[in-house]
Amino acid sequence: MKDLIEPFLYPHNVFFWGLLIAAVRYRKWGLWLLLGWFYLFGNGWVANQVRHWYNAEVASTAFPADFSGNFVLPGCGGDENNIPDCAKARLTQLAALVNQTTHDSPLIHITTLYCQPYLDYLRPLLNRETRLDCFHGGATTYHEFYTLNSRLDHQVPLWFVTSDYHAYRVHQLALQYGFNAKVYAAPSSTFRPVNCGAVCFLTVNLSNFDLFAKLSAEMSSFYVYRLTKGFTDWSK
Repeated sequence: MKDLIEPFLYPHNVFFWGLLIAAVRYRKWGLWLLLGWFYLFGNGWVANQVRHWYNAEVASTAFPADFSGNFVLPGCGGDENNIPDCAKARLTQLAALVNQTTHDSPLIHITTLYCQPYLDYLRPLLNRETRLDCFHGGATTYHEFYTLNSRLDHQVPLWFVTSDYHAYRVHQLALQYGFNAKVYAAPSSTFRPVNCGAVCFLTVNLSNFDLFAKLSAEMSSFYVYRLTKGFTDWSK
């Protein structure tokens, strides 16, 4: 009973039901549009369908043990001494994949400004021989791919490991530059499906707004890049 009643007492659901009552009471198109927007972007069932599509179409969770190519890990910030949580999640996932493959001495490319903290974190996680190639690819993902395009052999199979909220851009850029690549997304709480029982259809969940905010930011960034790449010098 607690799990059934408690969600309706959360502030965002109090607002949701208050908005529904206001829309019914005042019958204004603006209120109905706001209600529809708030519900569709916050509803757990709708968001779970988007998560399922995203994981199936953009990023992979199935990694073949007989993979014989190399790995690429885009940087995630940090400084000379520390790396952020997103980098730790990527490196942990990368090590798990590298340790699975039967390929002898796979090559790992890491694009970041401060290499040493990344390498210090990664090395203890690896239980096999590897080759490490860490370099500063540029200030953004777009600069990194510009650098990778001239640095890597396009015929060698690649497996990019990045955060799930970053996978869309990495997937699209890998296609644009013609890499023989797939993307593996290190999971985050934002893209983890929410528990969705009967109460799911009568409530909204703040994690779903976070999901759509990150997705829209990723997609907007990529399409702005596509519009401006013709007159932008990505070598700088």
